[in-house]
Amino acid sequence: MKSTSSSFLQALGSGLAGALVLNIVHESVRQLRPVDAPRMDILGERGLRKLLFKANAPQPDENTAYGLTLLGDVASNGLYYSLVGTGQGVWWRGIALGLAAGVGGVVLPGPLGLGDGPSNRTPQTKAMTVAWYLLGGLVAAGTSAWWSQATTEEK
Repeated sequence: MKSTSSSFLQALGSGLAGALVLNIVHESVRQLRPVDAPRMDILGERGLRKLLFKANAPQPDENTAYGLTLLGDVASNGLYYSLVGTGQGVWWRGIALGLAAGVGGVVLPGPLGLGDGPSNRTPQTKAMTVAWYLLGGLVAAGTSAWWSQATTEEK
């Protein structure tokens, strides 16, 4: 039986793996397909600037805002994907969480006042947004399944 701390560490590590892959894909594809690639970095920066404005805090320069947004994306997506957890059902949880995040990434920015364009401008943009978040969920699930198998084989 796994300890709670090792399961927690496995969930966090798996979530971080999913978040890193998601961000690497987003950043790579936006360089390769600037016309229709999802621009979640722009949504993140808009959200950051909106929060800072509401807090009456100073606005960072462009490079600082980009770095803070990227760090925030990895941290928040890592925590989100850590919900994949451990044990039975990680693949289904990874699929469900990935699809939910992808659909949310397409549907929610407009109503949140962040604009539709970065994730919703073309059918390809919408499809890539959902696909990249699904990929993150699958990587988190795969990492968790691998981790479980590796720790079982150690015993």
